[in-house]
Amino acid sequence: MISANNVTLRIGKKALFEDVNIKFTEGNCYGLIGANGAGKSTFLKILSGQLEPTNGDVVITPGQRLSFLQQDHFKYDQYTVLDTVIMGNKRLYDIMKEKDAIYMKEDFTDEDGIRASELEAEFADMDGWNAESDAATLLNGLGIPTEEHYTLMADLPGALKVKVLLAQALFGNPDILLLDEPTNHLDLDAINWLEEFLINFENTVIVVSHDRYFLNKVCTNIADIDYGKIQLYAGNYDFWYESSQLLVKQMKEANKKKEEKIKELQEFISRFSANASKSKQATSRKRALEKIQLDEIRPSSRKYPYIDFRPSREIGNEVLTVEGITKTIDGVKVLDNVSFIVGHDDKIAFVGGNELAKTTLFKILTGEMEPDSGSYKWGVTTSQSYFPKDNTEIFDTDMVIVDWLTQFSEIKDATYVRGFLGRMLFAGEDGTKKMRVLSGGEKVRVLLSRMMIMASNVLILDEPTDHLDMESITALNNGLIKFPGVILFASRDHQVVQTTANRIIEFLPDGTFIDKVSTYDEYLENDEMARKRQVYNMSSDDENDN
Repeated sequence: MISANNVTLRIGKKALFEDVNIKFTEGNCYGLIGANGAGKSTFLKILSGQLEPTNGDVVITPGQRLSFLQQDHFKYDQYTVLDTVIMGNKRLYDIMKEKDAIYMKEDFTDEDGIRASELEAEFADMDGWNAESDAATLLNGLGIPTEEHYTLMADLPGALKVKVLLAQALFGNPDILLLDEPTNHLDLDAINWLEEFLINFENTVIVVSHDRYFLNKVCTNIADIDYGKIQLYAGNYDFWYESSQLLVKQMKEANKKKEEKIKELQEFISRFSANASKSKQATSRKRALEKIQLDEIRPSSRKYPYIDFRPSREIGNEVLTVEGITKTIDGVKVLDNVSFIVGHDDKIAFVGGNELAKTTLFKILTGEMEPDSGSYKWGVTTSQSYFPKDNTEIFDTDMVIVDWLTQFSEIKDATYVRGFLGRMLFAGEDGTKKMRVLSGGEKVRVLLSRMMIMASNVLILDEPTDHLDMESITALNNGLIKFPGVILFASRDHQVVQTTANRIIEFLPDGTFIDKVSTYDEYLENDEMARKRQVYNMSSDDENDN
């Protein structure tokens, strides 16, 4: 168990948290939610001991081990992948290293033998002999192949480093597990694996995530941060949303009844306070009036942008034809003879762990990259807007937001352009910020503003939910669902894929693909059935061979 007792954190004169009291118990998974800037990550740092509160304290049940997801992707560059994971249990790792050092001594003494015996006993108690296989199981589950397990962390790409650090946090069955955005940069297969891991995890989990589907799948409770307080709700994210909305509704209804009662009492007092025969009744009603307290209903600190993609022209029947596109990058065939036709009602989600294939295809279809062979043709009625995964070059400019966005608007009027920025929560002088100083979330909202202002009838989006808070993801999701045109997109957000796509294209590791007209959940269900059939057929073949 871990609890926060009267925790207050002040940054300058501002109190980020004020007298927070909350208890997290064993066997539950708590989703920590709140608007951007509410202090979710900060609160996890307080719980993990990385940050001291101004007042109050954090109490952990004696003897319990706490583990948290490291955010420094370069901290373990000098270690191998396997060692990095085992370092998730520091005591176990220290024992392993001390044992190795003793056994490597040339002048092995009796004292060394006694110490080695003590370490071996503790090592066995901690199930140390299974440490490497347990670490390997976690890595394989997250999609890191065995041949990478002895690679130095410094030699891994960023996406794999994230998975290794997640495996480190999960390693060794910690009593308390703190996860800050664990699904960031994970492919959907890895997210599915993590969901199952946490569902079966029997200790305490506190997780921050912007993935609504993930929170619904794994959470037993929601801890909502708003205005420096943390309110605990039983149930998953959807249950929290319904409960919180119901609570506000009930408070409003209760206040309405109280206001009606106040009005009734005030009218009686005003009418009969000067009447001697009614004075006692008027006095009694004054006392009753003084006791009535309206519930304080503070508006949430959450802010939802307004995302509405409205194409300027209707799309025709001929949208896109892709024929035999092949592309090799650095000696690896990323796309292999990819062909498909896009219809005017298609909303296609490109899924699978081969993220480079998806990004490469999008770059080819938007003219940013040439295929080695093959071709594509857009219909004459189409117009495309592209949201790239890597936006570094776009924001490498000293232009201010409003001037940059005006380039893409048919109406060259600053007030008109500022209207789009206002919808995306850029208020007042925010529009005069320079492009290069924007945060990750602000950059995404600027690119979505560009897509709205271009009014295209084909949207191409490569991981648009990265860096967005939950409110912005919800707004984007609703905007995509309402969009009447064609969408080609890749997203790690399960709910966005499930509610938006009517067709799934999965890229396989060898650059080939599977194309199915279905929702994402239907696709996963059929894929799971196919895997089960494959396992059954293999076992049947083995029996026949015997």
